[in-house]
Amino acid sequence: MMEQFYSFLLLCIIFLKFPETWTESNVTTPSNVENMSSTESPESRNPGPRLLVEILVPLLVFILLILLAGYYFRFRKQRKAVVNAGDKKMPNGILEEQEQQRVMLLSRSPMGPKKYFPIPLENLEEEVRIRSADDGKLFREEYNSLPPGQGSFEAANKEENREKNRYPNILPNDHSRVILIPIEGVPCSDFINASYIDGYKEKNKFIAAQGPKQETVNDFWRMVWEQRSATIVMLTNLKERTERAATNRSPLDKCYQYWPDQGCWTYGNIRVSVEDVIVLVDYTIRKFCIQPQVHDGCKSPRLITQLHFTSWPDFGVPFTPIGMLKFLKKVKALNPSHSGPIVVHCSAGVGRTGTFILIDAIIDMMHAEQKVDVFDFVSRIRNQRPQMVQTDMQYSFIYQALLEYYLYGDTELDVASLEKHLQTLHNTTTHFDKIGLEEEFKKLTNVRIMKENMRTGNLPANMKKARVIQIIPYDFNRVILSMKRGQEYTDYINASFIDGYRQKDYFIATQGPLPHTIEDFWRMVWEWKSHTIVILTELQEREQEKCCQYWPSEGTITYGEINIEIKNDNLLDAISIRDFVVTCNQEKEARLVRQFHFHGWPEIGIPAEGKGMIDLIAAVQKQQQQTGNHPIIVHCSAGAGRTGTFIALSNILERVKAEGLLDVFQTVKSLRMQRPHMVQTLEQYEFCYRVVQDFIDIFSDYANFK
Repeated sequence: MMEQFYSFLLLCIIFLKFPETWTESNVTTPSNVENMSSTESPESRNPGPRLLVEILVPLLVFILLILLAGYYFRFRKQRKAVVNAGDKKMPNGILEEQEQQRVMLLSRSPMGPKKYFPIPLENLEEEVRIRSADDGKLFREEYNSLPPGQGSFEAANKEENREKNRYPNILPNDHSRVILIPIEGVPCSDFINASYIDGYKEKNKFIAAQGPKQETVNDFWRMVWEQRSATIVMLTNLKERTERAATNRSPLDKCYQYWPDQGCWTYGNIRVSVEDVIVLVDYTIRKFCIQPQVHDGCKSPRLITQLHFTSWPDFGVPFTPIGMLKFLKKVKALNPSHSGPIVVHCSAGVGRTGTFILIDAIIDMMHAEQKVDVFDFVSRIRNQRPQMVQTDMQYSFIYQALLEYYLYGDTELDVASLEKHLQTLHNTTTHFDKIGLEEEFKKLTNVRIMKENMRTGNLPANMKKARVIQIIPYDFNRVILSMKRGQEYTDYINASFIDGYRQKDYFIATQGPLPHTIEDFWRMVWEWKSHTIVILTELQEREQEKCCQYWPSEGTITYGEINIEIKNDNLLDAISIRDFVVTCNQEKEARLVRQFHFHGWPEIGIPAEGKGMIDLIAAVQKQQQQTGNHPIIVHCSAGAGRTGTFIALSNILERVKAEGLLDVFQTVKSLRMQRPHMVQTLEQYEFCYRVVQDFIDIFSDYANFK
């Protein structure tokens, strides 16, 4: 239609500019030149062109308006159709189940597939940098060049099996689908939406499955039993929000809960009982005992481990791959060597599932061949299950995880090897050996400070609230206060949520209050229901103010709407323990808040020994057990150096007690991803190692470190 419109418009312009060319009477010949009178004007002799213009111009304008109106309504109709379809899509391309959802399958590049070659490990960092430029343009191009996967889907498309598929266009190939033992008298009872997937060198290492539906949960447990699987990897939550649902819709069902919360339950003829549940910050480990119930007695029970990764956001990908790499290592450690395939599922069984399998396989490739070939491996497993790795964001995340692993490796230790590791770290080494305490800490200083995520703290009104302008919170995890009516920027405080070992946002890291931020500090204590404050600085050190005294020495003091009354102030070794009763004028409730003021940190350097810090951490944990797990507020002066050291040690020692494992490097690195400059100096970093060693020495005689 547009081509016709432009052609017509061109003709109109020509006619209006040269109307005489459209009339035969205006063609000049010798005869009519001779007959011209010198007194006649051309217009009087030939009025035809002017008359024609006067008639046709309004007609042409009218036709133009009709064409434009037609084009406008056609464009609006097409746009409306696109918007309506887009409203139903989630960011991961899945439509809502209530509307017979489908996974959006991205079209391939019209230029045809490109060839992407393996990347040697020594080039990986540079290649990831190049591909990440321009908002990941080259990653998108590479992802869009992937083949979608080919195959037949006759079994999945049978009428009896259609209701078993969570998404009608994510189906298992006939040649690679998992085939169940048929149930006598039940047609198509051999079908489940699950596919065998190869590992790096191991055939059928995985089973990629959709998240069970209520109608298929019995089939899921039959598959686990028949395939002799010992490990289930779950990469979705039972319900998740879309970007739209985050504001105006209920969360969508992503997976049916196929296990009991406690006790036992029977699914079909498989009895499932819960043996143990361990909740950690990024994932939960559940131990199940399963046993078929058969007419001629019971078969021997089996132990199944489900590892449920809970840190995948409702849309997009994890902010950092650190949690996923820790999770993957735990899966490898817990899966028995002679068991059947590892069952991996998300919701559709292609996006997050494919991402997890790719990271596992390519890490194995890195060890064996010193290279990565993500493109080829995705292409291959898509022939086993179409659309594995569902978005370009997931594809990019795979590379980020591989780069993280390549740059930093596996820095996890068991407690028995710590002493030897410390001896190695303290040896004088060359730069090229990439060992030694200084080299390890230097890697931490390379963690990029994301200034683009500090916009709120860098607002002029908020910069006045910072003790050290380089240490302000990231926007994505800053503590947000309620806005005071009519007062702009009153939702801001220089404080960051920090993850604990078992719980997200377990700590709040903040600076020592300034005179004009004390009210904000107590508002934070009240609004986030904190019962525990840890202070790691004196009010003055080296004749400089490090923290304003924000509590009363006696009686009651009021800041804004918050009243603070001191009840006790006791000194125990190097710790002052102060108890406050805190009330808010707008609420009748009174709360007990306990402050632990650690005096064992010298003005210069670090504490001489670790016992004081170990005692402080133990006292804080005991307080938390009594008051509930609301955030622990931790501060020094700037809220990074000593604050980061305390939080790092809290997390490290908690893991040592629970697992007998530690990873000082990754613990500190994770803190620096949440707030800049956490564990600020080499001395503080070394102190973390020393305190862990002291803890092991003190408790090794009667503690059972696993």
